[in-house]
Amino acid sequence: MANEERLQKVIAHAGVASRRKAEKLIQDGKVRVNGETVTELGTKVGPNDEVEVNGVPIDKEEPVYYLLYKPRGVISSVSDDKGRKVVTDYLPEVDERIFPIGRLDYDTSGILLLTNDGEFANLLMHPRHEVDKVYVVKTKGIPSKEQMQQLRKGVKADGEYLKAVHAKILSTDGKKNSAIVQVILHEGKNRQVRRMFDSLGFPVDKLKRERYGMLDLHGMNAGDYRALKPHEVKQLRQLAEKNVE
Repeated sequence: MANEERLQKVIAHAGVASRRKAEKLIQDGKVRVNGETVTELGTKVGPNDEVEVNGVPIDKEEPVYYLLYKPRGVISSVSDDKGRKVVTDYLPEVDERIFPIGRLDYDTSGILLLTNDGEFANLLMHPRHEVDKVYVVKTKGIPSKEQMQQLRKGVKADGEYLKAVHAKILSTDGKKNSAIVQVILHEGKNRQVRRMFDSLGFPVDKLKRERYGMLDLHGMNAGDYRALKPHEVKQLRQLAEKNVE
């Protein structure tokens, strides 16, 4: 029938779980369609079918995609038990149940993507997707050429190997003993930029993600958001799929 989609895709699109996790939920008997438990992965559902995961009905929403200029001092989450500001507070007019793709630290500002499309989110967060993430860092202290080279070769932090695709000093301030550095990453490990600079002895004063793939913050202020254009979603998908088999 027209408009029917595989059950695991519908669950992923609703942002409940990744497609792989959705498949496991189905196989484990945690999913019901119109009141009946379904364990068959090939099951297809239409717009009028009622789908429940762990007894909770899911909304089969149209996928939406947003870019937020995340301010500093905001949690990359949809809720916070300490009552702190979260990124979805900046998109009050969005009715869909969106969630951030990956995260930016509390003290980091810049581009953050939000969606209700679990499959798209998992694709972009795949460690091999190789989408450029461009950060601008203000450091306490001025790294040497050799230390900048070290960032590109890779540094060890907390027993983990962290590497920049590209790193260059944009400017230095001898009086304030600080530098502005551009860093490009493909991976997005927890607090990666800060940990890399800490390992070299240069604490990060300010950190901003200025670019994600071909997206930038042109014409935006902290706290602003906009819907991604269809061609931008398509380009991001192509960028990620190019490197993920």
